[in-house]
Amino acid sequence: MGRSFANLHIKSNHLEKTIEALKALSEGSGEVLGKSSNPNQAVSDDAQSEQTQETVMYISSSNENWISVLHDYFVWGTVKKAGKALSRLIEEPVMTVGFINDEIFELSIFEKGDIQAERIFCDPLVRDEYGLQEQRLQDDYLREALDIREEAFDDFIRMTSPAQAVDKLSELVGMSLWSDFEWLPYEEELKDRFKKYQFA
Repeated sequence: MGRSFANLHIKSNHLEKTIEALKALSEGSGEVLGKSSNPNQAVSDDAQSEQTQETVMYISSSNENWISVLHDYFVWGTVKKAGKALSRLIEEPVMTVGFINDEIFELSIFEKGDIQAERIFCDPLVRDEYGLQEQRLQDDYLREALDIREEAFDDFIRMTSPAQAVDKLSELVGMSLWSDFEWLPYEEELKDRFKKYQFA
């Protein structure tokens, strides 16, 4: 098994507004963050009770255009649900990134609760094996949302290596996408970049 990670990014330079939207997400759509949707559910121990009642996120103003979010429930598959729900609460585009076993890099952009564009970077054999298909191939929207020059974008979307595509996109948007909640204790760069926030 190779590396896996997932994270979420909001195209915004309004940190406070973004934090308010993430708080609203935690309170109103906690199930997309792994919270129980039944507040009366019996909880066996205090630690689980604490975890159910409180959402911990790590947030970073990665650059002047993007705010990045790490959460322990974000993995390939769940991060898209959170991105979709968050995009209903915020005016700006929400980008989700899922990377699994060094085999698949899935990039999705949501706005107003709908997926606007998606690209999956992987070997054609992996695509067939997993039955992967983009929910919405909308390259013009993707290029504009990511604010990438056309020539650079054409090179980027032709990539089939997931790791190379992550590196290239990190370079094009000016922030490292190589980040995950589970990596925080071990990587000083992430500890310096992300600040802990707790929501009820």
